[in-house]
Amino acid sequence: MPLSFKGIDHIAIVVLDTEEAMRLWRDRIGLPVFFSAPVPNESVLLTHLSMGNVQLQLVQPLTEPHPLRSWLENNGGSGLHHICFEVGDIEASFETLFEDTGLRPSRALHQGTLGKKALF
Repeated sequence: MPLSFKGIDHIAIVVLDTEEAMRLWRDRIGLPVFFSAPVPNESVLLTHLSMGNVQLQLVQPLTEPHPLRSWLENNGGSGLHHICFEVGDIEASFETLFEDTGLRPSRALHQGTLGKKALF
């Protein structure tokens, strides 16, 4: 069964400092802020900027230690972390993707931002 892709939800960039990154993306490039909030356990700050039909997500680790801090060190600083695809039915897509392809998730299906479920 083919996946029910609807499009790209967001493109995520890991940053060490959201305010510093906003000086580029919001202030110089002109992307408006859609929302900014820490994830429920407050280990990461997510800031979404609108690019029309896709959002740019700035991801800042807030805790020490945090795997994204290691990611920043290993990758020489801020950079592309992931692209999030929007699908019609995440549970069905999960089954199709992992049963049909043999790929395995790096995290369990979990509650994301704005009431959306997420899977890595």
